[in-house]
Amino acid sequence: MKKVVHVIGNGDQASLFHKEHRTGMKLTCNIPPWPVAGAYGTIMVDFKMMRALHEGSLTIPGDWILGMRPKIWMDQQPSFFIKHSHQVKEFYTVLPKYVANYTDFNCGHMAVHYAANKVKAEEIHLYGFDSIFDFNLRSCSDFYLGSDRGNMNTNRLANNWRPVWQNMFKEFPDTTFVLHHIHDAIKFQVPDNVEVMTYSSKAVMT
Repeated sequence: MKKVVHVIGNGDQASLFHKEHRTGMKLTCNIPPWPVAGAYGTIMVDFKMMRALHEGSLTIPGDWILGMRPKIWMDQQPSFFIKHSHQVKEFYTVLPKYVANYTDFNCGHMAVHYAANKVKAEEIHLYGFDSIFDFNLRSCSDFYLGSDRGNMNTNRLANNWRPVWQNMFKEFPDTTFVLHHIHDAIKFQVPDNVEVMTYSSKAVMT
């Protein structure tokens, strides 16, 4: 049976995940727009997520798969790590050579790279990764944690994030990446192992 992973992001079109019955492993990013039953784990990469969890202003149930910055936080806050160690499924600290630093390797990047590199998925489906298609960095996690969405920062993030996707798709030529969105106008050139599944915007709840 083909190994399939579904990565549910935080963008407007994450709800496309519900358009059909999805079978396979499910990974969520930070705080998903809604509870995802049977999720294998929640991916987190930021200090601000750890700070909110540490302060108690945020609660994220289920198992966690954490990047380098959460690892650093827990190394520096051993009591926090002990409290949540039962939720930490693993630390994933891989930084691909085409990524300048961990700041440019966002939660969605890490989730998809983890699915391709660690899980060895043959097919990875992406939902709610709207910045690949549009100048849109809205995230449902902004309802819980504030983010700088000013024009300068938005432009910088879009320019940094898209090349990472382009290189990641090339890194795993034997993996099929299926992007789910309401149109197929990807803002950069993609290799043949990338497919787009489109849906009517009238039928999508955001």
